[in-house]
This record gives sequence, structure tokens and C-alpha cells, in this order.
Amino acid sequence: MDRSSRSRSRRLAPVVALAAAAALTLAGCSSSSGGKKSEEGGSNASAGKANTPRMTVALVTHQSPGDTFWDIVRKGAEAAAAKDNIKLIYSADPNAGNQANLVQNAIDQKVDGIAITLAKPDAMKDVVSKANAAKIPVVGLNSGVSDWKKLGLLEFFGQDESVAGEAFGKKLNEVGAKKAVCVVQEQGNVGLTQRCDGVKKTFSGTTETLYVNGTDMPSVQSTITAKLKQDSAIDYVVTLGAPFALTAVQSLGDAGSKAKVATFDLNKNLTSAIQKGTIQFAVDQQPYLQGYLAVDSLWLYKNNGNYSGGGEQPVLTGPAFVDKSNVDQVAQFAEKGTR
Repeated sequence: MDRSSRSRSRRLAPVVALAAAAALTLAGCSSSSGGKKSEEGGSNASAGKANTPRMTVALVTHQSPGDTFWDIVRKGAEAAAAKDNIKLIYSADPNAGNQANLVQNAIDQKVDGIAITLAKPDAMKDVVSKANAAKIPVVGLNSGVSDWKKLGLLEFFGQDESVAGEAFGKKLNEVGAKKAVCVVQEQGNVGLTQRCDGVKKTFSGTTETLYVNGTDMPSVQSTITAKLKQDSAIDYVVTLGAPFALTAVQSLGDAGSKAKVATFDLNKNLTSAIQKGTIQFAVDQQPYLQGYLAVDSLWLYKNNGNYSGGGEQPVLTGPAFVDKSNVDQVAQFAEKGTR
């Protein structure tokens, strides 16, 4: 390099440095822009943010008030939304008709994609058809593994509840259970029904179903207590959600029962109970992953034309057993709300 070239390089160096700094500043500003925190969230995402055009995605679930399972689903969805430059609108209602109305609201808002649960698929059939007619891609998560294809959804993320139930029944055989009661917190929810049916299919002992009002925890506790007092032969209480498992532990004390509790689903309090031995084991379907993948899949479809499973197969996030042998490893992630 000659002297004049070296001189020009020295003059340009500060300009290049300033341009790089400006670019970093602009990138920082764009990553912090957006709407209401309650709608978009995702501050815990660790990946960089996409520079693709802003999308709006609606996540509509059948969450009941106070059910902490859905906090984990939503946290995963918010992390994906933050990474993908997506405005996430979350809404929920355990009433199937109301949930369908929330989906219709999303269609009316002309969102770019919709992620829904299919706890009661028949009630969602018409509104999904309307979304498809409006050319809004719809993906499923958590509930509806047996129905997502026939309803015309693009993809599905969750566990096969029948397979999970059958695995649970086999686990009961391994621990020597003889009589189990399967506690269903929401009648008509196909996923919960499939879980109990799966348990009955593989469990060599006797299984009964007990229906409770999942929106009223004192009622749940008293109903389980009454059942345990009525039938002292019950040696395992099978619950279908972490909050109900923790309540069932209280019912054991109220009834003076020697039965044990095992459950589907997980949260940080549940992992602590497994560590203490008050709950024997849990089947984890990774709700964080369900929320994350559902939202991320809509970004991938819009920007890359990708869709998982080719429209033929679901993406399975469970079942995975958590017990004393592995709970310490899982607990650190449950504490952060990602398991």
C-alpha cells in the first residue's frame, strides 16, 4: 500500500467506526420497540430479533382462571414472538363458545396467524373454516392431536394424550398400584378424557373416574377427600394438572389416606413436591415448547414457506416422566418457567 492509500485509510477509519456504532444503536432501538408488554412480552428471549416485517399473531387457548400451566405456554409464545418481531395477542376462555368468539375476533382484526387449542374441537370447527377462508394460517397446540388435520389446521404441537395415558398406566403397574382414581377437572375436554382412557387401557389394576370443578379449588379438595374417605382401597390419585395434584396432597391429609399422588403436567411447585416425596411422579408435555413452537411456526410459514410435519404428522413435545431420578435437573428449568 502506498503513502496516499495509507493516508486515505486513516481518514476513513473513524467514519467506519461511527457507522458501525450507529448501526448497533439502531438495532438496539428497533429491538425495544413494540406495543403493550402484556400483549407482547418475551423479555426472557435470548436469541436475536428477526428483521422481517412485523407480524401479528393471536394465541387463543381454553385456559381457566388461575391455571398456572398456561403461564408456561404463554411464556414460550412470548419468547418466540420477541425473537421473530411478532406482536402477540393472547386471549383465553374455558367456555368453548367464548373461545370460538375470541378466534373470530382475531379474524376480524386480520391477524397474520392464529394458534389455538382444541379442547372441544367441534365448537372450533366453523371458526377455523372462517380463518382458512380468510387465508389466515391456523396451527394447533396442546389439545386436539386427534382432530387438527380434519379441522384443516396447518400444524400441531403437543403430546398424544392417549399415548401419554398409556405410558402413565404402565408406570402405575411398575410402582405396584392396585386401585387408582383419575380426577378430571373439566368435563368434555377431549384431551383429559384421552388421558384417563389411556391409563385404563394399560393399568392392570382398577381405575375410576372422578369429576371435579376445576375452577373451584376448595371444591376440588373436598370432592377428592370425600372419595378417599368413601373408598380406602384407593392407593393412587391420578390428577391431570399440577395445581390439582398439589390440592390432592391436601386431600390425603384431610381424609387420613395412605394413597399416593401422581400427575400429568408440571410446574415449579410440583417439582418441589416430587423432590420432597409428596408427589411420586409427573408426565411432562413441555408447555413452554408448545407455545414457542406454535408461534415460531407461523413466522416460518410466512417468511420461509416451512411447516413442520408436512401437514400430516404432529410435532410431539411429550410425554416425558419426571420423578426422583431426574427431578433435580428439571427443577432448575421449572424454576425459570421453561419446564
